[in-house]
Amino acid sequence: MKLALILNVIDPKIGGVMIMGDRGTGKSTTIRAIADLLPQIEIVSNDMFNSHVSDYELMSDFVKKQLQNGVNMDTSFINVPMVDLPLGATEDRVCGTIDIEKALTEGTKTFEPGLLAKANRGILYVDEVNLLDDHLVDILLDSAASGWNTVEREGISIRHPARFVLVGSGNPEEGELRPQLLDRFGMHAEIRTVKEPALRVQIVEQRSKFDSNPQICLQEFQDKQSKLKNVIVAAQEKLSHVTIDYDLRVKISQVCSILDVDGLRGDIVTNRAAKAFAAYQNKDYVSQSDIKQVVTLCLRHRLRKDPLETIDSGLKVNQVFQEIFGTP
Repeated sequence: MKLALILNVIDPKIGGVMIMGDRGTGKSTTIRAIADLLPQIEIVSNDMFNSHVSDYELMSDFVKKQLQNGVNMDTSFINVPMVDLPLGATEDRVCGTIDIEKALTEGTKTFEPGLLAKANRGILYVDEVNLLDDHLVDILLDSAASGWNTVEREGISIRHPARFVLVGSGNPEEGELRPQLLDRFGMHAEIRTVKEPALRVQIVEQRSKFDSNPQICLQEFQDKQSKLKNVIVAAQEKLSHVTIDYDLRVKISQVCSILDVDGLRGDIVTNRAAKAFAAYQNKDYVSQSDIKQVVTLCLRHRLRKDPLETIDSGLKVNQVFQEIFGTP
């Protein structure tokens, strides 16, 4: 779970993470904690979309026009946005809405931003995503894939950048996501309750220590936190220079083909995730061991469900990986 989150932070184009697991296993705690590992981002001051000052892909149309007209833009630094999407959210709350009354009376486009605007260049977290309305999940996944959100009301259209890491969590007991929606998440992590008594006691003690004095507990892990933060920043910078051999790419596609994975998302995400993992390890080239670390996370949720299948999907992915790649 932690690795999937870190890799998505290194390369948001992986396409987000779906985390399914037993209740009370720390899914929400871990997801909310990832925001503290991210460096602050530079945005155009007072911009409702957290626009980047120089990257056109992360810039609203208004900021683009201002720059083209030679206007100097003030900037400021903010923490990476971490936006929670409540289950009862309406489409207008998610996408934003256009003030039709102002448009008709004053002739001006007035846009009230939604959660997608706030989450631009950040993390959008949906707890119990399997209970969210399917059409809202569709909107989220479309925005996450395209990087843009378009709102159209009464012939008036506004679009803005919506580049975010989509993270969903849920309990399998409450139902699964539809396969076509599940396939849109880049990675899928499954969390089980810890069985080992000594480890359970360690978790309980750490939780009690935090409850009694949060500041001391945070200070205790400050050095480790800073170290991990620096590793993530270095990996983000290194990512564009990491390469993967043609032979390894062919083998990844062979694994997807044998597993009968529909479409090509599995191939694309596995390649991206392997590069991100290599960058995380401070390497210039992707190795077989890098692919092994990410292949299950990338493919386990893309297999066709067979009710008569006795083997776990994660084990099945591992078996096929060993057949194609052999033991490293």
